[in-house]
Amino acid sequence: MPGSIGAVPAAKRPVLSRDDPIGQRAPEVIRILSDAYPGATVALNYSSPLEILIATILSAQCTDVKVNEVTATLFVKYRTPEDYLRVPEDELRADIKPTGFYNQKAASIRATCARLIEVYDGQVPDTMEELQTLRGVARKTANIVLANGFGKVEGIPVDTHVKRLSNRIGFSVHTDPDKIEQDLMRLVPREEWSPFSYVLIDHGRRICQAKKPRCIECPIEPLCPSSQA
Repeated sequence: MPGSIGAVPAAKRPVLSRDDPIGQRAPEVIRILSDAYPGATVALNYSSPLEILIATILSAQCTDVKVNEVTATLFVKYRTPEDYLRVPEDELRADIKPTGFYNQKAASIRATCARLIEVYDGQVPDTMEELQTLRGVARKTANIVLANGFGKVEGIPVDTHVKRLSNRIGFSVHTDPDKIEQDLMRLVPREEWSPFSYVLIDHGRRICQAKKPRCIECPIEPLCPSSQA
């Protein structure tokens, strides 16, 4: 279980070194982390493509826990794109206020829903290109919606945890999410693209935290060039 992660016993540690080329270390890093977080998946609650789309827009600069608290009632009140346009914008702002940046998010949600109605017959589109025509939807959000709403995996969602860990473990030297995604897509087997994003997110939350990484407890510490252990 993720909560029981600890330092890897010396006898079971990989023979590879953190100094080995990333192409050699990557498969072992991916295997160890995937084993440490089995079943890692998106933390947002949803029951339809529209709900995962709205939840992901709300998740910007907000915790998944808080988003889930808000959507627990939001998704009862708003069930269709039309619902988000029927109420005054101030009412929608009040409903999503706990997620932060509610003025911008409300505007994005309403503009997105208007386009869904006008262009896509009220349905969330299922292609990367079409999703990115919606306000508030960049590649990360589109990846999340495609994988979780439609079972289509075209890339790897790069959030702040994925960005931080990709740099720390040497999977990418870039800071731009799109470039990090391209680096990850070259290292991670395609069938693991979507789950590995959530593996990194879980590891970032539990062990490889931003301010004080718990390297002594990290299962990939022997392979990590940033280890402080």
